[in-house]
Amino acid sequence: MSAPQPRTTRQSRTPSLVLASGSPRRLELLRAAGLDPLARPPDVDEAPRPGEAPVPYVVRVARDKVRAVPREDGEVVLAADTTVVIDGEPLGKPADAAHAADLLRRLAGSAHHVTTAVAVLDAVGGLTESVVTTEVRMVALDDAAIAAYVATGEPLDKAGAYAIQGRAAALVERIDGSYTNVVGMPLVETLRLLAAVGVVPTSG
Repeated sequence: MSAPQPRTTRQSRTPSLVLASGSPRRLELLRAAGLDPLARPPDVDEAPRPGEAPVPYVVRVARDKVRAVPREDGEVVLAADTTVVIDGEPLGKPADAAHAADLLRRLAGSAHHVTTAVAVLDAVGGLTESVVTTEVRMVALDDAAIAAYVATGEPLDKAGAYAIQGRAAALVERIDGSYTNVVGMPLVETLRLLAAVGVVPTSG
């Protein structure tokens, strides 16, 4: 009878990564960075609380997401939450096409900020996070241009009613800061957090 083969312990492996999100954009960004996380969308209330400022809001929701998904021993969980802010007011996802058009009218021809909080729950339950803000200036848009963009359906599930990685690339005049943050996952800061918990190699 052959001797039993030794088992490889979880501690000797790179921790498995769970993405607490159903966002295809965040999954695509992580895959572009060479990662292959398992997506487990969380069930959390993402509504802002009365008087809640944008940064505390995204930090709270990212923390709620990262803690809401079930995980196995040794897994690392990653979550993010993004909001678009203009004049100090966070803009969520539009309720319908008319609301999307209203949001785009507010953003057109002016600068706004996109803020994302990234949270990582490590293999032993420790929580780390990072907050990134990018300034975005959108071109002036008339009602016809707004209606044409809304008719594509792209704005309807996006914070601020636009997707910079999609058709709205033609609507953005310039950005100051992280492009991937505007997409929904600031990769540089995210990879730093994941390197600190052993999911990706450290650089330098």
